[in-house]
Amino acid sequence: MGQSNHSALHNFILLGFSDHPKLEKILSGVVTIFYFITLVGNTAIILASLLDSHLHTPMYFFLRNLSFLDLCFTTSIVPQMLVNLWGPEKTISYVGCIIQLYVYMWLGSIECLLLAVMSYDRFTAICKPLHYFVIMNPQLCLKMIIMVWSISLANSVVLCSLTVNLPRCGNNILDHFLCELPAMVKIACVDTTTVEMSVFALGIVIVLTPLALILISYGYIAKAVLRMKSKAGRRKAVNTCGSHLTVVSIFYGTIIYMYLQPGNSASKDQGKFLTLFYTIITPSLNPLIYTLRNKDMKDALKKLMRVQQDSAKLKRSSKS
Repeated sequence: MGQSNHSALHNFILLGFSDHPKLEKILSGVVTIFYFITLVGNTAIILASLLDSHLHTPMYFFLRNLSFLDLCFTTSIVPQMLVNLWGPEKTISYVGCIIQLYVYMWLGSIECLLLAVMSYDRFTAICKPLHYFVIMNPQLCLKMIIMVWSISLANSVVLCSLTVNLPRCGNNILDHFLCELPAMVKIACVDTTTVEMSVFALGIVIVLTPLALILISYGYIAKAVLRMKSKAGRRKAVNTCGSHLTVVSIFYGTIIYMYLQPGNSASKDQGKFLTLFYTIITPSLNPLIYTLRNKDMKDALKKLMRVQQDSAKLKRSSKS
């Protein structure tokens, strides 16, 4: 790393929403509420699907991974964001910023690929039901998850390393509430065309390729559902796929609008709010989306609540 970066090695300043002081107080409350919902909802999905043997299937294996991912994703952002929203200091340490940059890119890439893997699982379940458990065997599911995490890590290391090594000439003010790659590129004091083209190219691979696979999978799923004679089977397929499709639409819609549009077409505040939406709001909505129309998950959550109530009663009786 060049000497021009040494003057900014101690910390970065995250401007966030500092030009809207009243909005900061409102946002701190909103972010806290949605973070709490994310923690409770996703933890409940993980525990419920682990404790209920009926949910030991590929679909819920991938759903557990998505819930765990959402927990990590929000936790890598929210605590530091709340510190900056609550206090006068808007800083983050150099090391903390670099870690957040790598982790944020890594986890964001994982979500893109994981949603594509989940669509393949639904395609196999609906279009090849008799061979579903043979095709989606535990070994393949584990290999797919390892591949998703590994490819995403490689993507993060390449893009973030290119960005971190850009000379900044002492610039350490990021016009964002987190250490995000585009914000880091903007404070570089050299031509960033090469880095921006690399980001765009890998963005096509990590964002649009999985999206294309999802659309192809759902094209086949739609055909299979229309050929179903059983109304119950059709309803179950629509409910199961509807949840996943809703999550895909929210996540990919925001990502594409954010990253695959011309650089100056959106205002800086609009970009911040969109980032806030898909990094904090979306992870809190996923548990609701996957449970509202899923009878199996509802039953599993009821069992989890009964287990907690029984354990609480046992504790009270032992004390008395």
